[in-house]
Amino acid sequence: MAHALGDAKAPAILSNTALDAAAVQEARIDLAACFRMAAKLGLHEGICNHLSFVVPGRDDLFLVNPYGYAFSEITASRLLICDFAGNVIAGDGVPEATAFYIHARLHKNVPRAKACFHTHMPNATALTMIEGPPLVWAGQTALKFYGRTVVDETYGGLALDAAEGDRIAAGVGDADIVFMKHHGVMVLGPSIAEAWDDLYYLERACEVQRLAMATGRRLEPISAELAARTYAQMRQGDRESARLHMESIKRILLVESSDFAR
Repeated sequence: MAHALGDAKAPAILSNTALDAAAVQEARIDLAACFRMAAKLGLHEGICNHLSFVVPGRDDLFLVNPYGYAFSEITASRLLICDFAGNVIAGDGVPEATAFYIHARLHKNVPRAKACFHTHMPNATALTMIEGPPLVWAGQTALKFYGRTVVDETYGGLALDAAEGDRIAAGVGDADIVFMKHHGVMVLGPSIAEAWDDLYYLERACEVQRLAMATGRRLEPISAELAARTYAQMRQGDRESARLHMESIKRILLVESSDFAR
């Protein structure tokens, strides 16, 4: 299912000092923690799926996982730094082709998307396969995403060229969550912590909805007025909650598999 992009390797355009900057190293550790916790929670799929983040201080470069490694194998130092032309600036290996064509185009065309997390996590993906809107605003957790989602209705097979990445990016609008029909989801965020927080709670919201739908009884949506008000309440402390969530998963991983930070 996965395709290597090719052995693109550009001359280093960053000094070792810039590559080793504290903010870059912190981003590497946080992103690696997301990979490991996603694997622990079953949000991964083989060696497919990708999490990326724009390199701090460089809006033309991004961190992404290398082709051929499962989420559970990712470490901070194993992450690649790539440019938007597909060149590997730092790291061993190459990105998977769809990772490059989707993530690079999103980072380039949607500047607010510092973090792009794409998975085929089972419950959210299941809801991309049925008719109608994926999320029904019937559960409190789902209200975290009220007014923040968009559905990409056009499934065109694997994203193996820039045109497909550009098409996906053009359809994002103001959304933070993209339900990709017949495919999976993309979570966009201004930080790694906020993207992780959304990814985690999105799957939980989709899981409880799927369980409710499995009863065969009619779902009872929350009124639009109450949904909007509850979402506004949630957003007030979202950034701090996301930061604390990230610190929590790093503490757990430091006990269970501390190699993620190396």
